[in-house]
Amino acid sequence: MKILNKSTASLLSSLVMCLGLASCAAPLMFGGVIGGAMVASDRRSTGIQVEDEGIELRSATAIRENFGSKEHINITSYNRQVLITGEVSNDTVRRQVESLIGRVENVRAVVNELAIGPASTTSDRASDVLLVAKVKASMVDTEDVFANVYKVVGERGTVYLMGRVTQREAKRATDVVRGVSGVKRVVRVFEYITEDDLRAMQPKRSSNSQSVDLNAPRPNAAQQPVVTPIK
Repeated sequence: MKILNKSTASLLSSLVMCLGLASCAAPLMFGGVIGGAMVASDRRSTGIQVEDEGIELRSATAIRENFGSKEHINITSYNRQVLITGEVSNDTVRRQVESLIGRVENVRAVVNELAIGPASTTSDRASDVLLVAKVKASMVDTEDVFANVYKVVGERGTVYLMGRVTQREAKRATDVVRGVSGVKRVVRVFEYITEDDLRAMQPKRSSNSQSVDLNAPRPNAAQQPVVTPIK
């Protein structure tokens, strides 16, 4: 089991103290609720980050208007690709939710990971919040993992990883997450970039260089997310 350093463990302890708030959570959650602050090292442009938050808000509204609080549905958007997690009562609802989110403005891909069955309990959701906190802490504590480039989602012990990463980064992050106690399964929902793309994203050290948004998507570079369940 990975041992966290003192500062990271202190951060995790603070997060654990906040778990009581989970009992007040609404049946519908979206990714921007937790850790919604935009981080400079994020590989999305600022504009795309704003679009992702807008997608989550519009999706939340659409689900609330169509399903009320009957279903437990989580929406997470990264680079305009939406991950849907949670539990719904039957397959018809599952397909309806996917279709509904696919029509939300600016959404370019949907990954439907909804499970059919009873909604998770408050205790289950609190455990998932803690698990995500532990995963993030482990990433921060690993020197060769850039934690801020990953979006982490937890559902029923399954950890979903989203982001724009290289194959090398995907493998390293997966190895770290699999070593966290409580993780039952890792699912990678990545948009892969090349090592050359990654080098191009590094800031240029030149006083005469012009400002260029290196995180902006390249023309014709849109791709479907690669979903890889890891046992």
